[in-house]
Amino acid sequence: MSEVVRLIKKYPNRRLYDTKTSAYITLGDVKELVLKYEAFKVLDAKTGEDLTRSIMLQIILEEETGGVPLFSCELLSGFIRYYGSSTQGMLGKYLENNMKTFVEFQGKLQEQSRTIYGGDNAGMQADFWNQFLNFQQPAMQSMMTAYMDQSKKMFQSMQDQLQTQTRTMFTGFQFHPENDDK
Repeated sequence: MSEVVRLIKKYPNRRLYDTKTSAYITLGDVKELVLKYEAFKVLDAKTGEDLTRSIMLQIILEEETGGVPLFSCELLSGFIRYYGSSTQGMLGKYLENNMKTFVEFQGKLQEQSRTIYGGDNAGMQADFWNQFLNFQQPAMQSMMTAYMDQSKKMFQSMQDQLQTQTRTMFTGFQFHPENDDK
């Protein structure tokens, strides 16, 4: 049985209206829906246009300006450079898959800590994770570096495969390797 998607309407006055609770809500309330893994969709009340991604980007922008940013300028510059490129869709899928892998990895670590230290005390869990991450920061950094290196190799492999497939598709055309880097 599929989950009913919660409908939120955005009105021209920029207010968000939750049709489930029949009340106006804030971006903070929408963020809570995301954190609770609730399925929702934000539609423009006048046009019916799907604004879900736009609202999520607004939440990210607020998070980025209000504390320790997640995205560096270098990372954001890289994202901007990929817009309009032929590999834009591939990068999006690549990032989505990596995020899923990262979340699964984090979930496994949390499950292991529950098994070892018990899962009844949520406060102790949070404290444990803070201590664990502070204590293990060099190890975690090393592990993430290895993960990123592996991701980089996988991405390079995908690019090489695309290049090979492209060359194979155009075997009737004359290929000049000296022009390959231009």
